Amino acid sequence: MAETNPNNQNLADWRSNPKTAYLMVEYDRLEDKIKEAEGVGLNDPSLSELAAEERADLVIQRDQLVLSIQDILKKEEAEVEVVNEAIMEIRAGAGGEESALFAVNLKEMYEQYALTRNWSFTMVDESLSELGGYKEVSIEIKGRGVYDDLRLETGVHRVQRIPATEKQGRVHTSTASVAVMPVRKYSKLTINPADLEVETSRAGGAGGQNVNKVETAVRLIYKPSGLAVRCQSERTQGRNKEKAMMILENKLNQQKEEAERRVEVEERRLQIGTGDRSEKIRTYNVLQDRLTDHRIKQSWHNLDKILAGGLEPIIEALKVAQVEPGVDTSDEE
Repeated sequence: MAETNPNNQNLADWRSNPKTAYLMVEYDRLEDKIKEAEGVGLNDPSLSELAAEERADLVIQRDQLVLSIQDILKKEEAEVEVVNEAIMEIRAGAGGEESALFAVNLKEMYEQYALTRNWSFTMVDESLSELGGYKEVSIEIKGRGVYDDLRLETGVHRVQRIPATEKQGRVHTSTASVAVMPVRKYSKLTINPADLEVETSRAGGAGGQNVNKVETAVRLIYKPSGLAVRCQSERTQGRNKEKAMMILENKLNQQKEEAERRVEVEERRLQIGTGDRSEKIRTYNVLQDRLTDHRIKQSWHNLDKILAGGLEPIIEALKVAQVEPGVDTSDEE
C-alpha cells in the first residue's frame, strides 16, 4: 500500500522527486515530533494541554510544508505543459507574385529568429510561385517555448514597398498570412480512419539521383471538412504519413479552439457594442524603414535587422501587452 499523509497525498512520489525530496527530510522530522507530542499527552495527563498546543503548532508547520511541496509540483506540471513544438504555415495573400515573394521574406525572418533561439526549423511542405515565391509553405519548429513565442505571429502581415519588377517606382501593398499551431503531446480528438482519404506522390525539391523516383510524399484529406495536409520532408512514405497525421490532428484541434474563441469574442462584442476588428495585425513599411504592430499601436525601425530575425523586442512587447493571436483574413480583398 502506498504511503500517504493525512491529506491522502502519495509521499513516495514526493520522496522520489529531486525537487521535493529535500523538503521531505523536514516533513519526516515534523511527523516524528507530532507523534512524540501525542505520546507525551497520553502518558502524562498533567502535560496533555501543553502537548496538545505543541502538536497543533507542529501540524501547522507540517501543513505549510505540504503546501510548499504542492506549489513546487504545480510549477513543475506547468513547465511540462509548455508547448515546445509548433507548425507554422505562411500563405501568400493579396498582391500576386509580390505577396508570394513577401511570404519568402517572412519564412526567412522566422528561420533566422529560430536560429537565434537554438530551435530546429524544418520544412514540411512548400508550393512555389512562378518567380520562386511561396504560394504556401509549412514549417515544423521545435525548441523551448516555441509556441509561447510565435503564437502571436498568427494573422495577416502587410508589406508596403516598391517591387523589384516595378518599372515606374510605384509602391505596392500586398499581404501574407501566418498561422501557428501548437503540437501537443496528446491529441484531444480521435480521427476515424473512414474519414480519411490518403494520396501519395513523388516529393519535389532538390535532391540526389533517387529524388522523385519513389512516391514518398503523403497528402491526407479529412473528408468531413475537406481539410488537407501534405508532408514531404521525411524519406519514407510511412514517416510522412505519420507527420501529416500529427499536423492534421493539431489543425483540427486548433480549428475547434478558434471556433470557441470566436463565439466568446462575438458575445463580448455584443455586450460592449462595438464591431471593430483589425484585418491586418502588422505592416512592414519599407520606404519608411518601419514595422508597426496594429494590435498594440507600436512601431520599430531598422526593418533590415527585423527581417534578419531581430524579432525579440516585438515579441516581448506583445507578451507584455497580453494580446490575442490575430485572425487570418488574408483572402479578404
